[in-house]
Amino acid sequence: MKVEEYVTFDAVGLAQLVARGEVSAAELEAAAREATRAVNPLVNAVVETWPTDDGPAPGSAPLAGVPFLIKDLGVSMAGRRSELGSRLAAGNVAPADSFLMRRLRRAGLMTFGRTATPEMAYSTTTEPVLYGATRNPWDLERSAGGSSGGAGAAVAAGIVPLAHATDAAGSIRIPAAYNGLFGLKPTRGRVSMGPDLDEIFNGLAVQGSVSRTVRDSAALLDAIRGPEPGDPYFAPEPPRPYAQEVARDPGTLRIGVLAEAWGGRRTARPVAEALARTVRLLESLGHRVEETTVGLGAEWEEFVLANARQWSANLAASLDALAAATGRPIDSSTLEPPTLASYHYGQRVSGPEFVTALGLRNRVARSLARYFDAYDLLLTPTLPELPVPLGTHGAGAERLDGLGWLRRLFDMSPFTAAFNVSGTPAMSVPVAVDAGTGLPIGMQFAAGYGLEGRLFRLAGQLERAQPWSGRTPPVWAGHTPGSPHM
Repeated sequence: MKVEEYVTFDAVGLAQLVARGEVSAAELEAAAREATRAVNPLVNAVVETWPTDDGPAPGSAPLAGVPFLIKDLGVSMAGRRSELGSRLAAGNVAPADSFLMRRLRRAGLMTFGRTATPEMAYSTTTEPVLYGATRNPWDLERSAGGSSGGAGAAVAAGIVPLAHATDAAGSIRIPAAYNGLFGLKPTRGRVSMGPDLDEIFNGLAVQGSVSRTVRDSAALLDAIRGPEPGDPYFAPEPPRPYAQEVARDPGTLRIGVLAEAWGGRRTARPVAEALARTVRLLESLGHRVEETTVGLGAEWEEFVLANARQWSANLAASLDALAAATGRPIDSSTLEPPTLASYHYGQRVSGPEFVTALGLRNRVARSLARYFDAYDLLLTPTLPELPVPLGTHGAGAERLDGLGWLRRLFDMSPFTAAFNVSGTPAMSVPVAVDAGTGLPIGMQFAAGYGLEGRLFRLAGQLERAQPWSGRTPPVWAGHTPGSPHM
């Protein structure tokens, strides 16, 4: 199969070709590797590739033969490096598969490499010292987002149709928005973090993916969802597979619109205009849409402070464990300035301060639960502005302490973190494009606890009403070599 043909299929479509015997898994792998060679030197999304295992026989698994990439964090693959985007963990090799990796294998995915992440996933852009900046395929001078920026750029550029991603404050939804992709953050507990971990950042982080089509994300979540023995959280079992939800009519939904970000961050004009267009689209589909206010259960600065304490204390413990395992020091030779500052900030967080920070989770969850008693969904921009130029996040970062760094990240992404704190599902949908720059704009929809099915139904309806998978960026593996795009 030629790359130009490979990139026209999503993961479900490729799996169907394999199941029918129209193409082999080896042919798909060859096409994915050729796509990687064509575009990765430009976007720097994939940091390592390796020979694939034999995997299941074609047709024996739902995504058999589909090329796939895992993030350099949040999942362990036996015998493969997991460096967390950090010099402190450089060369670290996973001794065994995590539960998630076992499920990815059972799904039949052909995992042939890992994607870039910022150091310790502690940023909303992917520009680590360890392997350099990941660039946005829509504009190589702009950020691909983070912390799953490598996954976002790889999928947007056509290397793979979907890729593994994680999300602790927006790290699935932000790259989805920046790269013109679909990305859904599942409910807390939907996918196991085990066996080596029971949770990441006290339940803030979840596992998922970014994809070009809604049905791909649904199919993958069907393959990886479900608890494992010893998991601390439990998400209610969905009434039917998510893959079936995508084609179902969502009915008439009552959707509230939060146009102004918590904390007062101004929304850029192109994003505000895209939000207005999305409202009109929803109304044309029969939904009841109205502006609303949504309480967080806390003032914005209290919300940021609690997250900074929770994040940095967890980070400090993780870095201490890494340093002990690698024998490396925790200093500027192994950590970037924001990570090192956050480490020192985390060391100073007291036990009572940490417990108080955890208490905020209950207040936020209760406040959002009251909102979802009255509304089916909440609509916000995923981000308040277009993809930012590379270097924006890190400008002057050496002068920030751990609280200042997290305040910067939350200011740049004020709509996303609340749903990690509450544990409720949220998705970024690429329904808009900025006419002036051609850059994608994502819209975020959030639902109540355990209601990913509702999100998938609406996402499927939006995709049918305003298809986006045919939009391709200037850096795209399907472009003929030597064309003006490449």
